[in-house]
Amino acid sequence: MDTIVDASAAPAAHPRFALRSYLLEAKYEFLGLMRTPMFALPTLLFPVMFYLLFGVAMNRGGGASQYLLATYGVFGVMGAALFGFGVTVAMDRERGLLALKRALPVPPGAYLLAKMATALLFSALVCLLLATIAATLARVALSPSQWLLLWAVHVAGALPFCALGLYIGSLAGGSAAPVVVNLLYLPMSFLSGLWLPLSALPDALARLAPAWPSYHHGQLALKVVDMDAGQPVAMHVGVLAAVTLGFFVLARARLARRG
Repeated sequence: MDTIVDASAAPAAHPRFALRSYLLEAKYEFLGLMRTPMFALPTLLFPVMFYLLFGVAMNRGGGASQYLLATYGVFGVMGAALFGFGVTVAMDRERGLLALKRALPVPPGAYLLAKMATALLFSALVCLLLATIAATLARVALSPSQWLLLWAVHVAGALPFCALGLYIGSLAGGSAAPVVVNLLYLPMSFLSGLWLPLSALPDALARLAPAWPSYHHGQLALKVVDMDAGQPVAMHVGVLAAVTLGFFVLARARLARRG
């Protein structure tokens, strides 16, 4: 009996087998979400549809197209991270999948790293689609370094929303999680100036924008295209790092209490 247990644990302990376990976990997590139309289609298409309407059809080639490229990229990344973590973790926890994962001989953290990799990959795809449309249809002209930096800022900015989504998944049930995510996702996008410049919002709402992590992510993206509010980059990075760490610690503690 001891021999069987040791053999099952050995692959996870060996670095080569551990890496393969991480890669397989991420692969099947990505394929599972790609085969889930209720997640894949809205995540990939909603930001593209909004940009085609407001960034191309209504503002072809203008400064608004460049502004909305930066902000709708943040909007798309938020959706991939919040729904990819918040809803799927809640459903997995409710169905007992998290308990099953703990009993399997897989490396620690493979489950969360697979979800994070999947969220980052979906974020990268959304940003690539938006950049393609912006360059071809909206005639947005950026230097190669700006295109690359904007893509990197968008994708890296998914991490705070992964942590927030993980915390939501640790709190809400499978049926309630989509409601909770939408109640945060849509108002936060609007109030952060992702859909409209903050100057178009009432002054009281515009003053509250820095309270949202999406505002700071949006300002970093707008900094790349020289359309930000001129605030220090270190402040935005610090807020996003604090949000990432804070919600990850809270989610980890809650999941540990739930066993």
